Amino acid sequence: MLEDYHVHCDFSDDSEEPMENQIEKAVQLDLDEICFTDHVDYGIKRDQDDPLGIETKQAFYMGETITCVLSNVNYPEYFRKLKQMKQLYQDRITIRKGLEFGVQTITVDQYERLFDRYEDELDFVLLSMHQVDNLEFWAQDFQRGKTRKEAYDAYYREIYEVQKMFRHYSVLAHLDLLSRYDEEGDYPFENVKEMVAEILKQAIADDKGIEINTASWQYGLKDTQPAREILRLYKDLGGRIITSGSDAHTAKYVGAHIKDAMDILKNEIGFSQICTFDHMRPVFHEL
Repeated sequence: MLEDYHVHCDFSDDSEEPMENQIEKAVQLDLDEICFTDHVDYGIKRDQDDPLGIETKQAFYMGETITCVLSNVNYPEYFRKLKQMKQLYQDRITIRKGLEFGVQTITVDQYERLFDRYEDELDFVLLSMHQVDNLEFWAQDFQRGKTRKEAYDAYYREIYEVQKMFRHYSVLAHLDLLSRYDEEGDYPFENVKEMVAEILKQAIADDKGIEINTASWQYGLKDTQPAREILRLYKDLGGRIITSGSDAHTAKYVGAHIKDAMDILKNEIGFSQICTFDHMRPVFHEL
């Protein structure tokens, strides 16, 4: 089973890649399944039918000022397009319908309403932490003015609190995401191990999983995402539900390093199965 369960297209405000291009790349790579997980980030972004309209913001990123359009998925068009693509490619690849929820404790109610509205459409939901108190990590807004300990403690505490409040998700995405944007390099796992363990225990108790996100190769990280120490801890605690995803925003990265991730899960960590999802239910496949 070769799957890519974390893919974005032009329904995400940070991608311009047509859905068809992502699917064609997946077919070329002989992937068995692809799941689109376009972005929803209430608090910093609005729905396209919000009466307040769509916002833009200026941000400084990687040495330059960029303009960001802040918009969540156009849900009716998104699910219509996915239905069309599923029919068009049904003999070549399985296409699943997902979303990536960037939930915060202050936005849980909005995600509850969104899930209630589209529960029948969804196969899969990533639970992500992209910002805390509407302060984003990638632009350093969240980290600014905090020590590393303060930032990491607040980050993992927010994930744990969200878990206890919101359960309409499938797996925790790129669990140690903050490390991707840590300008000081590696942060000792021992400093956060206890907090991470509580998050993983909660996920296991709720029959939720985690993902291995292969964008770690793209970003030049020294380890997987989440790091091998987190993957091992999840397995040691009894976790079984795990998916793989490229986090691709362009066709270039669809399926990238998925085989490497499978090899790590099987031969280094000791997992024997990988999961896909069908109507929010995990389906287990041998590695």
